Amino acid sequence: MASAGTEAADDAATRCGFVALIGAPNSGKSTLTNALVGAKVSIVTHKAQTTRGPVRGIALIGKSQVILVDTPGIFSPKRRLDRAMAQAAWERAGDADLVAVVIDAARGLDGEVEPLLSHLGGVKRPRIAILNKIDLVAKTELLRLTADLSAQALFDRVFMISALSGDGVAELKTYLAEAVPPGPWLFPADQLTDQSLRQAAAETTREKLFLRLHQELPYTLTVETNEWKELADGSIRIEQTVYVERESQRKIVLGAKGRTIKEIGSAARAEIGAMTGTPVHLFLFVKVREKWAEDPERYREMGLDYPKR
Repeated sequence: MASAGTEAADDAATRCGFVALIGAPNSGKSTLTNALVGAKVSIVTHKAQTTRGPVRGIALIGKSQVILVDTPGIFSPKRRLDRAMAQAAWERAGDADLVAVVIDAARGLDGEVEPLLSHLGGVKRPRIAILNKIDLVAKTELLRLTADLSAQALFDRVFMISALSGDGVAELKTYLAEAVPPGPWLFPADQLTDQSLRQAAAETTREKLFLRLHQELPYTLTVETNEWKELADGSIRIEQTVYVERESQRKIVLGAKGRTIKEIGSAARAEIGAMTGTPVHLFLFVKVREKWAEDPERYREMGLDYPKR
């Protein structure tokens, strides 16, 4: 990354900083990250806690480089993995130049948001609130929510947007570009994320698994890229392993005569190929790894610290 000393980095007018997107599960943080970057850098599904480790998307807005940290949804942790995800979200919030709390306007200030707001007072960083999914809520309700948030005196600004349709996103981008501190860019101008292609490929396959098996499979599965080999013809051979916790889950992923895993592999292969700009040969294997969520190595691969308890 030392080569990031681009022409922009030499311009005293440039700005660069980190913005942590935090919020309850399914509030739309990943969709917003993609909308601000202008490309898909974070996977999106209907399943809660899809995002695990922090994903950084890099948005260029004028002369500002805004590094968006899409954090796992904050919820009451019940298991070790849950605790690691919640801990990661708060740590990134404490390290950021600006904290943006994304709230699902359709759900309002419900039981998942209120504890988050209570904890927020301890984060000594500039803060804004982003009411997302405003297209699903009546204007009178939006005004009431905005008033309720403003009354808590936790935020410098409250924005109303729809990350999916783009409504209000331009105004938010303008604010973020001015909110990050002056300084040189940390990444090259054409870099959209700090994820490696191997990581992005594994996340893509995990997304397709969740989209295909949303109701049938718990979110506690993981995908690892075991092999990434560039072939003589310019194509890429990728081997990935899908780890589940029980044999019954392995059968669900495989499907009758392997049809389900073939469909998932086909969808993942197409997107990974578009991502790399080259033909991809994707081979998926499904294995049972009991209590994988208790293995410290798995946490390191997800960019999470392993909680001792």
